Amino acid sequence: MRYLRLRKSDQLEPDSVAELGANARALRADATKLTDMTAVIDEIRAERGRLDVVFANAGAVWQDTIDALSEENLDKGLEVDLKGTIFTVQASLGLLTSGGAILVNTSITQDMGVPGIGVYAAAKAGLRSLVRTWSNELRDKNIRVNAISPGNIQTDILEKMMGTEGAADYIRRVAAQIPSGRIGQPEDIGNAVVFLASDEATFVNGTELTVDGGQTQIYAGTL
Repeated sequence: MRYLRLRKSDQLEPDSVAELGANARALRADATKLTDMTAVIDEIRAERGRLDVVFANAGAVWQDTIDALSEENLDKGLEVDLKGTIFTVQASLGLLTSGGAILVNTSITQDMGVPGIGVYAAAKAGLRSLVRTWSNELRDKNIRVNAISPGNIQTDILEKMMGTEGAADYIRRVAAQIPSGRIGQPEDIGNAVVFLASDEATFVNGTELTVDGGQTQIYAGTL
């Protein structure tokens, strides 16, 4: 059974769950509230009795440079990007099986110093650190913990933020900076997640897999 956790504010398209397959189930919850995440795990326990893999993928971005950062946006950013993932993992521990896997979504921005998204990047860097700690803390439970660090991925959020023409221009500019010659697709992240969750990755633990087409491995400027 595959579970898709939705925020209470998310709009679920009628066919979204069906597209994931007959074994998919959507549960609506707020990842920033431990009580909500505990309720989700309790429902999974009642239906299936176990969890084998958890992919914690809570995230949101607010644009603020340090001189303009408000207390509200600081709290929102840390709450969603950091606390939401912590609560997801914490609530899941009692149901994860021995040999199970926890996957945490980080971001290449944690290493890039991109202006305006410092809180988001800091939260993702914090998650990267927690992955190391959790892999050690959960060793006796035989639960692996790894991170996925996506690069630029083409999702609906680009058009929502930039409009159709703006998103198309952004994709062209970014693709020129990527050795693979294209922007990433959601399937690229999905494939990496499946690998780290699989038996082929049982000796991979506490690390971060960067999926960015090589963007962060080269110097894209001029000398």
